[in-house]
Formats: sequence, structure tokens, C-alpha cells
Amino acid sequence: MAKNDPAIPYNILPKLPPKFDLETKLIMRKLAGARAALAEMKGIGEIIPNQAMLINTLIMREAKDSSEIENIVTTQDELYIAFATKQKNINSLIKEVLNYREALWFGFNLIRKREILTTNDITSIQQKIIENKAGIRTQPGTQLKNTATGKVIYTPPEGEDIIRNLLKNLEDYINIDNDDIDPLIKIAVIHYQFESIHPYYDGNGRAGRIINILYLVMKGLLDIPILYLSSYIIKKKKDYYRLLSEIRDKDNWEEWINYILHGIEETANQTTILIKKIKELLEETIEKVKTELPSVYSKDLVETLFEQPYCRVASIVEKGLYERRTAMKYLRELERIGVLKAVPRGNQILFLNIRLYDLLKQDYI
Repeated sequence: MAKNDPAIPYNILPKLPPKFDLETKLIMRKLAGARAALAEMKGIGEIIPNQAMLINTLIMREAKDSSEIENIVTTQDELYIAFATKQKNINSLIKEVLNYREALWFGFNLIRKREILTTNDITSIQQKIIENKAGIRTQPGTQLKNTATGKVIYTPPEGEDIIRNLLKNLEDYINIDNDDIDPLIKIAVIHYQFESIHPYYDGNGRAGRIINILYLVMKGLLDIPILYLSSYIIKKKKDYYRLLSEIRDKDNWEEWINYILHGIEETANQTTILIKKIKELLEETIEKVKTELPSVYSKDLVETLFEQPYCRVASIVEKGLYERRTAMKYLRELERIGVLKAVPRGNQILFLNIRLYDLLKQDYI
């Protein structure tokens, strides 16, 4: 019986590894470009003096884009303000995006400690995304539908034992070290398999995209989680879903792997440009403050202004840089010379790093 035979109530998903040549000439040519772009991005990222500048800003961009794929749409401004103020009474859409950020950070810390990724880890990540403990699907009836037409496009495997068995196979494939397949090729296989298992009632897409970045960190291709495919997937969304279906129906692994490799290359190039621009802006800001406000300038103060677009007086105080009155005075001075802009928000005053904010809104692909 065919793996996608409509006569059966759900699809039978083959275990990994795929019975397909994952190192065709076309794939290997594409792999070279992706590897070079990723290596350049990693090297450029290491020149930023304070890694929090990249982690905080780029994770938030990814959280927004990954959630947008699931039709959870927010603005960057709303997210940055919610993150900066640590406000509790926020709308559900912003909360979901911030949950994604926390789940990604949680997974990153797990990988740094243990350098493996288990089914239980993935389930913990998914539970942080959606804030419930439902866990692995146990009830039948899950179907993936075309949101425009309502047509069923895929029915994932059913039965908790079957799903757990597939996840164990995926876990083994993720953590094995002796198969000689390049990690950038394997990430395409891992992503397809996880999305096809669709092990949870909700949050599968977002959990799958977090697995992508954690796998790159686990394999030493990234030191910090700053490469994200979500913006690329948004732009190529039709191809993304078409190619997932074509593996199930036609074993079209080659085009799918090339799609992911192309996404890694484009996204790495995009991120490299952004990191360079952040560094240039940081250096320009340092010189401006040194020249125009020499009594205010400190390296730690300016770098704090680049950790996220919005800064509070409390952010400066909590870092132990200055007491509250001095922190407010210095932020006001930075506003006076055009580095910051005061933004009243409830009973707080936030200070916006104007040029950093504008930089993060741009699209470099």
C-alpha cells in the first residue's frame, strides 16, 4: 500500500535515513555555497564586542517571522516595547511571539549544556511555545488543510506509539555522529521528517524551525543562534509547502534539499550584511558620543543601547552602570544629540535607538 494512499486513514511515514542519494552533484554544488555563506556569517558575528546585541535583536526578528508563518502577525515595534518593558498585560499575539523567543532561548541553553537534542527536549520547547502540557498527539483526526480552500493536503501518522517510535528514530538521526552526511543536508531531512510526523496538536511549525537553529549550534556551525530561515520561508511559502508534498508523493528530495540550502545561503548573506551594518552603526555612535558628550561616554553605556532598540532607565541601573538619576540625565543628553528618542509608554519613558530600529526594519534579501 502506498505511503500516501487515500484509502488509508493516515499517512505511513518511512523512517530515516531516506532511501535517496543525498549527495547528488546538484546538491553538493549548492552545499558549497551554503557552507561558505554560513562560515562568513559566523566569522562576522564574532567581531561584535557584545554578543547580546545580536542575540536579542535577531532572535526577536526570528520570533516575529516564524510566528507570522502560522498567521500570528505582530509588528516589530509592539514586540520590542513588550520585551523592553517586560509588561505582563499584553495581547495574545504578542505573547505567542515572546513565548517563541523564550522557547528558542531555552533550547539554546539546553544544547550548550549537553550537545544533544532529545524528544523530551523538543516537547519541552513546544510546551513553552504554546503554554500547555498536552504533549504528543494521542487522539486521531489531525489533518493539515489548505487555509484558503479547506482541502485536506496531508494527514500525519496517528497513534501515540507510532508517533513516539518515529520521534525516537528522528532523535537517533539528529544525534548520530558517524553517518558522514553534511549537517546542512541533514537539516533539510530533519525538518521534513519532523513536520511530517507533526507530533503535537499545535506549535509543530515553530518547534520545527527552532530545531533547525539548535541543530546548527549543536554541530558547531554557529556559536550563537543568529541564523533563521523563517523570513526566507515567508517569501517562498508556496514552494515550501509544494516541496514538502512532493517528497511525500514523489520522493523529490533533491529539490527540497536544494531549497533549504539556498535558504541557508541567502539568509546567511542577509545576516552578514545586517551584522556589518550594526557594527558600523555602533562605531559611528561611539564616535559621536565621544565627540559631542565626552563626559557622558562609556563603552558599556553605548553597547547597552544596542542590545535592543528600546532602553529603560532601569536597564542602565540593573547593569550597575549608574544610579537612577545619573542614568536618566545621560539618556536625556543622548536624546539631545539625536542618538535616542524619548517615547512615553504608560508610566514609563522608553528611549529608542532610532537608527538601530530603522536598521532592524530593513530587508536585506
